[in-house]
Amino acid sequence: MASSNDKIALVTGAGSGIGRACALALLREGYSVVLAGRRLHALEETAAQAKTERALIVPTDLADAASIHALFEKTRDTFGRLDLLFNNAGSGAPPIPLEDLTLEQWRKVIDVNLTGVFLCTQEAFRIMKSQTPRGGRIINNGSISAHTPRPNAAPYTASKHAVTGLTKATALDGRKYDIACGQIDIGNAGTEMTACMKDGVQQASGAITVEPTMDVDNVALAVLYMASLPLDANVLFLTVMATKMPFVGRG
Repeated sequence: MASSNDKIALVTGAGSGIGRACALALLREGYSVVLAGRRLHALEETAAQAKTERALIVPTDLADAASIHALFEKTRDTFGRLDLLFNNAGSGAPPIPLEDLTLEQWRKVIDVNLTGVFLCTQEAFRIMKSQTPRGGRIINNGSISAHTPRPNAAPYTASKHAVTGLTKATALDGRKYDIACGQIDIGNAGTEMTACMKDGVQQASGAITVEPTMDVDNVALAVLYMASLPLDANVLFLTVMATKMPFVGRG
């Protein structure tokens, strides 16, 4: 089932948006790709678009440790190794005032965006450090929210800031196993999640402003670049964003 170049990638959140675009790009590049996510039908749609037998569908709940363990066991059993993990799956809370968020809403975001990423990283380490050739690459989806929050987004912002710390720790702790780790921070990629930006979204000032977006394929190209490097080179942090989105500057 592996491709001619024997490179194996695993993409979480592969059923839509950024995850789907990156999974399809990796498949076109010759990788065999494990498609992970909660919704089976969405993963099947991604695989159908790929039009290749090199896509392996594994429905996974990124908030459940046993489900994550089963995902990586299935990957090891099918391919025997793992070269690239793209920790992409993420979740957000309703955009309500910080003081009105419930503990359950907070924990739901942290469980997927932080704990899920940690558990996937841990499982990847166990495979990558023991395979031959040894090592691999982990790419974490950070987000512009790893730098600057949007209004009423405390859980998501906190989780993405924490992912930055986890990326650094993973890059450090992976050195002895030839495991490289980097983070891609994405701003306003054109997906289902950013469709609302055409109607305007709330700014720090309270104003509702239309925000520019960019084609999601630009993210896929950036991920392919990060993945293409030899393991003795690493992109630690990369930001790819719509040029005119309100990130840099005052306002």
